[in-house]
Parts: sequence; structure tokens; C-alpha cells
Amino acid sequence: MKLSEKKPLGKSGLTVPPIIYGTSYLGNLYRALPYEDKLALMKKWFECTEKPVVIDSAGKYGAGLALEVIGKGLGDLGIAPEDILISNKLGWYRVPLDTDEPTFEPGTWVDLENDAQLTFSYDGIIKCFEQGNELLGGTYRAEVVSIHDPDEYLFAASNVEDRNKRLSEVLESYQALFNLKDEGLVKAVGIGSKDWYTIKELYAHVPFDWVMFANSFTIFSHTDELLDFMDQLDRDGVGIINSAVFHGGFLTGGNLFDYQEIKPDSEKGRIIYPWRERFNEICQKFNVVPGDTCMHFSMSHPAIVSIALNTSKPEKMNRNVEILQKEIPDAFWKEMKQEGLIAPGYKYL
Repeated sequence: MKLSEKKPLGKSGLTVPPIIYGTSYLGNLYRALPYEDKLALMKKWFECTEKPVVIDSAGKYGAGLALEVIGKGLGDLGIAPEDILISNKLGWYRVPLDTDEPTFEPGTWVDLENDAQLTFSYDGIIKCFEQGNELLGGTYRAEVVSIHDPDEYLFAASNVEDRNKRLSEVLESYQALFNLKDEGLVKAVGIGSKDWYTIKELYAHVPFDWVMFANSFTIFSHTDELLDFMDQLDRDGVGIINSAVFHGGFLTGGNLFDYQEIKPDSEKGRIIYPWRERFNEICQKFNVVPGDTCMHFSMSHPAIVSIALNTSKPEKMNRNVEILQKEIPDAFWKEMKQEGLIAPGYKYL
């Protein structure tokens, strides 16, 4: 069983399948998978999705290790360049490792032989783009590009003057990407962010082909303000890729919410834990799997062209394909609205 339906990625001329595959595990996220396991993950992409398969990677993933593994793995699998569409998030440049562990995101990546430095600027982004294609090995190249987590970069500003400087650097970086597009070196330029307000702020300056939300539009969180922005993007012909739709695994039983520990007796905990408990009760009543409903809701808005999923287990990819080809009972959505777990006025279910 494969996913074959594809939707336009904004006005870029590209089309994407319902599922885009994340690649952070190829960069040794939390643990170092053997190369054979990484190759099995990559092989499964093509078993689950009609070509061209779309993957999302970044120079930050293992300080470029993920990109290296992708290039080698695709070659070992005999994949033609036209059968894979690679999205690369730019802004982190590989440098030699001269400390005991990498200086970026300590404790997140393991067994790395390189470090990475942030390089938001016109020339810095061009260098990242060129290095990324070199790490892919020459046969394959990134044709979809974005800036990696500009929200985090802006949030790190120490004052208004510093933030203005950082914003200028982000906009310079995007100018570089759109120049690459004008030159025909890339086909689509977008943005990914955990904070959708940052996407909205930058959209006032940058004509994105696509945007990627993370931890933003989910079965748990879908504010009217966000929906208004999504409707605007839809009218403007900007494609939306949805990611992190389980809030870091919390909605499916995990201990972390958006990758942070939230105490049940905290202000936020008193909201999210009762919500999850009632959510699970309704899922049991209608005999549906919580994660299945999360995925279906995350694809329900007409502006969403794809969902980005990341797994270290090939067998989960088959399951994800099956989920999207099944239906969730209308009565489930109705009760979720009646109980206030989904906004009663949400109109796309």
C-alpha cells in the first residue's frame, strides 16, 4: 500500500505527497543507529510513497551527518535523483569538533565527529546551501530550502536593537535563498518554525512558497487567530506542511509536552493533563487510536498539503500510510466538539 495523492507545494510548481519524511534520526538524534538501520528507514520511504519521495533534512541534524547518510544511502539504494525531493533547512554550518561534545544542543546528538555553527547572513546561508549539497555527495541536491528555526534566533535577542539586527540577518538570509531560486538552483523557498507568530511576522516581508508549522495546528491547539492566518495562506496559494502534531508525543501518552517536562499541578499541567484524559476516554468509546485522530485532524484544513513525520522504526511508516487511508467516525468528532476538546466552530471536519 502506497500513498499516491499529491498536492501543489504553493505556487512552486512542485507537488508533495501526504507524508513528508523527517531525517533527524539519520543524524544520530539521541542515539546512533547502525547504518543498516538507517538504510532500512530510507528504503521504506520508497515502499510507502509514490515517487518522487519528499524528505526534510538540515545541516543541524548531526552537524551534517544526516545529509551525508542521505547521499550515501540513496546511492546504495540506486535511487535516481528525480525520484527524491530533498528539503534542507539552512543556517548551521559544519565545523571541526574540537571539544568533548558538540557545542550546539548538548545532549541531543550522539557520536558526532563534527560541530556546527549558526550562520544567519546572506553569505552564511549561501555557504550552508553549498556545503549541504557537498555533504549529499554531488549526485543529489536540495531543491527546497528554508531557514532553520528563525524563531529561536529572534527569541535569543537581548534587547530591541539586537532583535532588529537579528531580523535583518534573517531577511538577508531569505534574500539569498530567493536569489538562488531566481538562478534556478532551487525550486521553492519556505519557513519552518515552532512559533507560528514568527511565520506571520516574516510573511509580511517574505513571499514564501510554503510554511511548516510545528506544535501549532493540532487536535489540541487550533486557535481562531491561527485559523485566520491559515485561511489567509490558503487564499494566497501558500502551501502548509504540518509537523509535531502530537506535541512531542504527549497526546499519545508521552511524558513531555512540546519536548518540555510539564508538572501536572502547574498552570499548564492543569490544562493539558485533564484534556488528555478526556481525549483518551472518547477515543476508547469510539474504538479509535489517539495518534490516528491526531494525524487526521492535522490534515483537515484545506491549506495543508502534507504532514511531516519522523520515526526511527520502518514498520511505523506502513502504519502511518494505513492511518491516512482510514476514516475516523463522524460521531467521534461530534463528541470531541461537544466536550469542548475541539473548537465547536471548527468547520473542516
